[in-house]
Amino acid sequence: MACRSKLTPVLRRVATPSLKKSVAAAHPAVYATRCISSTAPRQLQASGTRGAKFTTDSYPEIKRDERFAQLTKEHVDYFKSLLGNDSAIVDGVTGEMAKDDLQPFNLDWMRKYQGHCKLVLKPGSTEEVSKILKYCNDNKLAVVPQGGNTGLVGGSVPVFDEIVVSTSRMKQIRFFDEVSGILVADAGVVLEVADQFLAEKGYIFPLDLGAKGSCQIGGNVSTNAGGLRLLRYGSLHGTVLGIEAVLPDGTILNDLSKLRKDNTGYDLKQLFIGAEGTIGMITAISIHCPQRSKAVNVAFLGVESYEKMQQAFREAKTQLGEILSAFELMDSQSLGLYYKAKDAESALEGEHPFYCLIETSGSNSDHDSEKLEAFLEDIMSKEIVADGVVAQDETQLRSLWNSREGISEASGHWGGVYKYDVSIPLKDMYQLVEDVRKRMEDAGLKGETDDYPVVDVVGYGHMGDSNLHLNVAVRRYDKKVEEALEPYVYEWINSKNGSISAEHGLGLAKKKYIGYSRNETTVGLMKQIKNLYDPNGIMNPYKYI
Repeated sequence: MACRSKLTPVLRRVATPSLKKSVAAAHPAVYATRCISSTAPRQLQASGTRGAKFTTDSYPEIKRDERFAQLTKEHVDYFKSLLGNDSAIVDGVTGEMAKDDLQPFNLDWMRKYQGHCKLVLKPGSTEEVSKILKYCNDNKLAVVPQGGNTGLVGGSVPVFDEIVVSTSRMKQIRFFDEVSGILVADAGVVLEVADQFLAEKGYIFPLDLGAKGSCQIGGNVSTNAGGLRLLRYGSLHGTVLGIEAVLPDGTILNDLSKLRKDNTGYDLKQLFIGAEGTIGMITAISIHCPQRSKAVNVAFLGVESYEKMQQAFREAKTQLGEILSAFELMDSQSLGLYYKAKDAESALEGEHPFYCLIETSGSNSDHDSEKLEAFLEDIMSKEIVADGVVAQDETQLRSLWNSREGISEASGHWGGVYKYDVSIPLKDMYQLVEDVRKRMEDAGLKGETDDYPVVDVVGYGHMGDSNLHLNVAVRRYDKKVEEALEPYVYEWINSKNGSISAEHGLGLAKKKYIGYSRNETTVGLMKQIKNLYDPNGIMNPYKYI
């Protein structure tokens, strides 16, 4: 294949007005925001509960902990007197509020987990959180901290009648240093809002998620969210400088350090990052934010095999180096679900087994564009990549990103989706998708008609950090599908020395499978930490470990 004869038409095709029009038409959500839908999780929760079952019905083996007290009118009266504002409480105990008002807090956005919560509290300050948790601890009332409720493992919704403590009213940006890029903000600040605030200052939040318009930064830290920028900026364990959290007994841990280097004693904040609200409730974070890149380029490429995808990634790291900010993998089936759900068309002509989205970000537009073009010419001349387009403006850039970020929501379009976010060594990563697809077919679960629960098995994710999103799109949640998937998926991952959770945590879905990624000694130490901080077990019970 001649390099220039293949590459130049591709680049020209993107730049032509006719293709600009077709790309925009293929991705109608492009004009809203880079994320697929700023309110997608809440819309799903509010738009009916088709297929939603109570978690207690789906997991009958989980029994309500007898240590916990039943909610009473006296408890509700206390919280009303404490918060002093009726709008801060959603109450289903005294019958003052309809069941529908509680539904968004009881149901996860995939409509897979549904609790029996009768009381939602919305404190407006850390001090109010402290008083709430102290009262709950003293009265043995179980609690579920909740942010944007965009999790995928059932960690942010109740199982029984636990009280939901929502951070939705805690949304103040407390401090920002325009020299160091250090931000201090309440846990309830929506990720997109934080990023927009930083954009005005020339900075960027070091985390980017498809649910950025709904998720909150406290929940992001509590679940140690990974997202699309980890390749460039690293994990939250490295960027979070400090936290403010409330322990179950009401003690306020004020450790909102603004220092990048502080080597004095135990680094306690690390215990709360990824703890999913099981040892305390994060109320604010301090985080180091990098400067926003002035030059951003996005290329969308078709690849003929997973082996060539690995070659493309290796060349991208070598040739693009410091400006490489994302390398996203998608198989044709995952994009197929997106295009079908959105009634859209591919940005590329023809179909390819795999696709990748490459983003570069730097400070010099001409330099970065030249570097990206040289890289594309090289991998096309070596026949590593079969076809591709490069975004010529912000509209096209967002359009290409939407086709990647929209997969997560689209995979649940037909009724539901079983989601697994896992870490697997790169050479073996996609083999899991192929093996699960074959397993569904052999079990007679996958087909094109409503007689089969499984619509398709797809794979996409972050090539840059070996994070695969295995999605099994279904017409309905079916115990046979779950039994075919678990523990098979976790056993498969264990055989490759991978991790059963890359960025969404354990929650309820993966609690009993932690042994596939952690040994007994490690799990034992985790339990000791849980018992030390939360001896009454009131914080997010029935989850995690």
